[in-house]
Amino acid sequence: MKYRLAAVTAVILAATPAIAQDEPKAPFTVAGSVGLVSDYRFRGVSQSDKELAVQGGFSVTHESGLYVGTWASNLSGWGTFGGANMELVIYGGYKVPVGGGALDVGATWYMYPGGFDNTDFIEPYVKLSGTAGPVNLLAGIAYAPKQEALGAYYATGADAAAGVYTDEGDKNDNLYLWGDISSGIPTTPLTLKGHIGYSNGNKGLGPFATSVAPTGEYVDWMLGADFVLGPVTLGVAYTDTDITKSESAYLQPSFSRGQDGVGTIAGSAVVLSVTAAF
Repeated sequence: MKYRLAAVTAVILAATPAIAQDEPKAPFTVAGSVGLVSDYRFRGVSQSDKELAVQGGFSVTHESGLYVGTWASNLSGWGTFGGANMELVIYGGYKVPVGGGALDVGATWYMYPGGFDNTDFIEPYVKLSGTAGPVNLLAGIAYAPKQEALGAYYATGADAAAGVYTDEGDKNDNLYLWGDISSGIPTTPLTLKGHIGYSNGNKGLGPFATSVAPTGEYVDWMLGADFVLGPVTLGVAYTDTDITKSESAYLQPSFSRGQDGVGTIAGSAVVLSVTAAF
């Protein structure tokens, strides 16, 4: 799935046997991907108005464990923050082996190019991964300290629709806990995967009538499978949250497809994806 500089260097040097075994491996790994998803779901909530989204990014990792990367997706509806209507993520951290797994400490900066400055926010995280037989496990915690982007500028969707701030300049924090599990099916290119997450943040709408934790506290989950064909991965996933229509009623009309106040964008959905790695 990843093209490593070290591997590429080895292939090139293999054409010149006199020095092939003497050259050191490259200290950096560069990896990237581009993909198409039927719906961009962020922690169970649609950020693309239940429509297609094009996504992609790349990362650079040093042999020491330090890494940096970026990722982007188009947005629509609830996820729109003005400007380019896109989410640009920049992240970096340090990943080291721990026992039979790895400890990963870093931070993610969520940016919305062309939008208002108070919609951007940073979220530090800690992840611990390991294996149990053929099963891969990961547990993570992400905590975003108090920032305007996470504040409850609007108490209700009606306030947002009217453009009336309830508490302009409010700052809030956000906690997200999650666990991932995956396992490859022997002798097949199929991998089964699952995810569960817990959000706890402000109950209200931020500066651009959105929220990282729309109802203040909720759970999201996902069950899916990936089918790998060389550098291409075909994915299917069932995603859902425990946010009920009554719990999200105060978020309307923002919290619906087309922002018409009908339905919800946090209900169950089957998301299809195709991703090419390079």
